[in-house]
Amino acid sequence: MSEPVNNGGKPAPAPGGKRQQEERRKFLRAAVVGTGVVGFSLAGFLPVLEDDHGRRLRPPGALDEKDFLAACIKCGQCVQVCPVEAIHPADLWDGFGVGVPFIDPRKQACDFACDVGQCILACPTGALEYRKPAFLAVRPGAQLPAPPVLLAKENDPNPTLQFKERMGVARLDRPDACLSVLGKGVKGPARGESFRGLKRYTDVDRWNPVRVREHPYDLERCDLCVRECPIKGAISIQADDTGRLTPTVHAECVGCGVCQMMCPVEPAAIVVDARGTWGGA
Repeated sequence: MSEPVNNGGKPAPAPGGKRQQEERRKFLRAAVVGTGVVGFSLAGFLPVLEDDHGRRLRPPGALDEKDFLAACIKCGQCVQVCPVEAIHPADLWDGFGVGVPFIDPRKQACDFACDVGQCILACPTGALEYRKPAFLAVRPGAQLPAPPVLLAKENDPNPTLQFKERMGVARLDRPDACLSVLGKGVKGPARGESFRGLKRYTDVDRWNPVRVREHPYDLERCDLCVRECPIKGAISIQADDTGRLTPTVHAECVGCGVCQMMCPVEPAAIVVDARGTWGGA
């Protein structure tokens, strides 16, 4: 028989004791972090409800911000199902918004590669909805004029996306830097070799998004914001009052952010105003 282990007079740990201790340590660490987040938020060290870096672009079908924050349980289901990994949980600096999903369109926009809004289908609480419940009002200018037609599905029996309100609105923020306005072209990857963003190119593979850096361009005049917009009729190149060919956003814009992601200019000449409404209402 083997000699009993000398524990200095202490009783031997029960089976599974180490695992229980580790789980307890994890719980205590989580409790300390959670308490710290709330404490710092209440003390004003961290932002509460609204972050200091501007409005967050929420996933498709998100309720108005306060309702969205109240309904979202930070489960991460929308994060997991996004085929282009556009949705991320907010970090510590969002205060009470920590863990709430958002999209940074410059890094990775929503191009509706899932065809139906998988994030909406995955949401268990109604924080993301195709159509708001009747008791929640629609902000003026937030409602789309018609169900948006997804160009990747244009030849399908039902080519439309079913949500009724836009995520935001695109606008030409820096017309003097816009390559289209300047009459300049694009050769090679739109965002350079180091850009890791994904995009569904229907001419490559409708079901498998590829890296933008793997899809080079050879354009005499840049029109990427129009060329790569996933929504039919949302943006076009038109002559302005001075005759310059300028990207022009239309009411069909859903605010997905693809134009901002694809813009070759740094910082982007075209941006999305998160939770923006048509006509600025």
